[in-house]
Amino acid sequence: MGLIIKGNPVANAISETLIKEVDNFKIQGIIPKLVIIRVGAKASDLAYERGILKRCNGIGIETYVKEFPENISQREFIRELRRLNEDRNVDGIMVFRPLPKHLDENIIKYVITPEKDIDCFNPINLAKVMAGDSTGFAPCTPRAVMEILKYYNIDVEGKFSVVIGRSMIVGKPMSMLLLNENSTVTTCHSKTLHLDKICSQADILVVGIGKAEFIDSKYIKEGAVVIDVGINVDKYGRMCGDVDIKSCQWKNVIVTPVPGGVGTVTSSVLAQHVVEACKHKNKL
Repeated sequence: MGLIIKGNPVANAISETLIKEVDNFKIQGIIPKLVIIRVGAKASDLAYERGILKRCNGIGIETYVKEFPENISQREFIRELRRLNEDRNVDGIMVFRPLPKHLDENIIKYVITPEKDIDCFNPINLAKVMAGDSTGFAPCTPRAVMEILKYYNIDVEGKFSVVIGRSMIVGKPMSMLLLNENSTVTTCHSKTLHLDKICSQADILVVGIGKAEFIDSKYIKEGAVVIDVGINVDKYGRMCGDVDIKSCQWKNVIVTPVPGGVGTVTSSVLAQHVVEACKHKNKL
């Protein structure tokens, strides 16, 4: 049988460290502050937002939500973003994506200042991830994957890792974070030929393709580590990942569940980035 590794112990360990740091900040009269920018009210955004608010409030981070109507103009959106850039009291800015189509992300992503860009929207932070520069903020989901691997003492050095997905939010930065830790990485996507054969060789398989329980046992090597970052709803209306856990457990895998896996850690990583931004701003 396989081993299911849950995200909650990882998230709690990160939070415990952050609580101590924030308590020390408060002695000096410093309180980290996060502003969440949300356009509209998509159910998935609201669910993630609730998780962020709960986690940050428990740590002692002041968190505010700025909700804008879906018809907000690009000019107004950029003006609001620049105002937050200039606000010395704001340490981190998190923008829910994707934005409505009339808001051009290719322009807006350059507006948010890299020092407050805690979820890697600005290409400067992405470039730092690619360069292995730890001063840049990686996207929170790939960073959460790395925190899980670290917490459960899963060494990636020298291992063959396969990442399914090539988005700028998960797939590409995930590949680079693994590569920066000396893993040998192959990135696969919807056009990859013989996907099952490639995946079945992986020591570490990170899946983010957005297809409910698509990855079954034929994609997975005996004893592999499988990290599922997919969030889907199955035909019964239940949340599930991209991996069919029941099919894979018989291969003695180590696997993260959905829900209760990577997503649980993501909000703690976001809080971690806010604290890091606060430390940098205040030269702590």
